[in-house]
Amino acid sequence: MFKRLKETIDAFKARDPAARSSLEIILLYPGFHAIIYHRIAHWLYNKRLRFLARCVSQWSRFWTGIEIHPGAKIGRRLVIDHGMGVVIGETAEIGDDVLLYQGVTLGGTGKDKGKRHPTIGNNVMIGAGAKVLGPFTVGDNARIAANAVVLKEVPPDSTAVGVPARIVRVAGKRTNYVESIDHISVTDPIDVELSAITAQMQMLERQLVTHDPTLYERLDEMEGAPEPEGESAGAPREPGGADSEQAPKQEQDA
Repeated sequence: MFKRLKETIDAFKARDPAARSSLEIILLYPGFHAIIYHRIAHWLYNKRLRFLARCVSQWSRFWTGIEIHPGAKIGRRLVIDHGMGVVIGETAEIGDDVLLYQGVTLGGTGKDKGKRHPTIGNNVMIGAGAKVLGPFTVGDNARIAANAVVLKEVPPDSTAVGVPARIVRVAGKRTNYVESIDHISVTDPIDVELSAITAQMQMLERQLVTHDPTLYERLDEMEGAPEPEGESAGAPREPGGADSEQAPKQEQDA
């Protein structure tokens, strides 16, 4: 028990640059408090003392702002940074060395019984405000960007971004869990698509110019050409205009 407690404290130190000492983490970190409360509530839950387990979890929610159902299975060295608004459902499972930021929800998508919450693999980072909803698996070493809404399985060593989340595979190897907290380097698939569209348009422009070198000159001439004087050929004639005034005169002459 004390070994796991020390592991958790060391994990907070490794992943939170603001953590200055073990005493600070023990006394002042709500994420650490919520994990300790959950260990107690989960033990009671497994002993079928469900009411007492819920009492402990609700007490933890009151003091920390973090709601973890007593039935949730949590691995070793979990870190909940800041923590306010984190919700973890009854059938959720979390592996080892996982990092959660504030506002994360590991929830379900309906009122189904049985397994209805996600399974999070080892060494996973879930950014602030992200929602992972449904009974699927988030693979080892995956990253979920802030405010993403994940509704389907996330493969290992990949990144989920957007609403609904899209998968961006990370080419290469497993990254160190301390380095995996960098949100800035997360690839945005929309930016990638826009860049591809821009490159395609530039290629088409080059092909047009190659086919007709005078294209840009003629376009500039058309844009700079003066508008024809007087009424345009297609403009509608107003009633009572010159033509309508000449008609009665012609009838009188007749």
